[in-house]
Amino acid sequence: MEIEADVAVIGAGMAGVSVAYELSAGATVVLLEQESQPAYHTTGRSAAMFLESYGSPRVRRLTTDSRPDFDGLLTPRPMLWVAPPHQLDRLDAMAKAQPTLIAAKPAEHCPAIRPGWCAAALLEPDAFEIDVLGLHQRYLGGARRRGATVVLDAAVHKGRHEGGRWLLDTAAGPVVAERVVNAAGAWADRVATALGVPPIGLQPMRRTAAVARAANVDRSWPLIGDVGETFYFRPEGAGVLVSPADETPSEPCDARPQDEDVALAIERVNEATTLGLRSVQTAWAGLRTFAPDRQPVTGADPAAPGLFWVAGQGGYGIQIAPALARLAAGAVTGTGDPVPADLSVARFRS
Repeated sequence: MEIEADVAVIGAGMAGVSVAYELSAGATVVLLEQESQPAYHTTGRSAAMFLESYGSPRVRRLTTDSRPDFDGLLTPRPMLWVAPPHQLDRLDAMAKAQPTLIAAKPAEHCPAIRPGWCAAALLEPDAFEIDVLGLHQRYLGGARRRGATVVLDAAVHKGRHEGGRWLLDTAAGPVVAERVVNAAGAWADRVATALGVPPIGLQPMRRTAAVARAANVDRSWPLIGDVGETFYFRPEGAGVLVSPADETPSEPCDARPQDEDVALAIERVNEATTLGLRSVQTAWAGLRTFAPDRQPVTGADPAAPGLFWVAGQGGYGIQIAPALARLAAGAVTGTGDPVPADLSVARFRS
């Protein structure tokens, strides 16, 4: 049975559901998801932190603009940026760029940091853990209450723009929409190709995390990461969550952790701390997808009428979702603020 809507949003991760929610306030929306459940890939595997110190100046502004939308979904978890001697120049640059960060003595916040390993540290006291599932369900449920139709197992095989409408051939049947929003995460370039539009050069990167058993862990410790972004860890359940902060190029896929990446996370955290981590309870991996310039991509695609993007959010997709969704929805409806040039799809079209 053919589905008709004003807008078809492709992808039911955080980007897709947030945009669908915004658009469904004034348009009929169909949300298409290739998997049998929403948020199966990156959204469901996020480190789930709200960090206003993280990312480029543009990303940090989007994060700050998103803050009011997280009401009731944030739990305080300060962030401690640590630096061994060879990373001091990076820490100094961070301190100059972000005066809200404050100098800190690492041992006061986490006594497990190995004496002599850390040369200096900065604390972000107003950092938080995000209830990612809560945010996703808030958007998904809100979109449904506004009348949006959610179709699962609906991978887009191909599409064409004809007679002022997009005709989509999906695994769940044909879909007709005046406008299409490509919010397909790691698959966004493949979706573009299926629609007969050139890709923009997105690169999925695998990120690994694991929970390791540990003794004498204080649940109040902050999230701790080195400013060079080679590891991070934080209390998690009865142990600690660790990551080597890896960025391994990958094809779009159901990412799986590699033993060597889990071992590297343990090695780096043990080098920086006295935790003595050995056994791993569980491990997982997700894909963070970056544009060539590592800035998010949104707005109208000049290569195809009625096609819009919300993609390339990298590791910032959850914390910038509200502001980016409003910006994207405004572009789709023509009623919002102009998309800044450094976020526009047009920067990849000659």
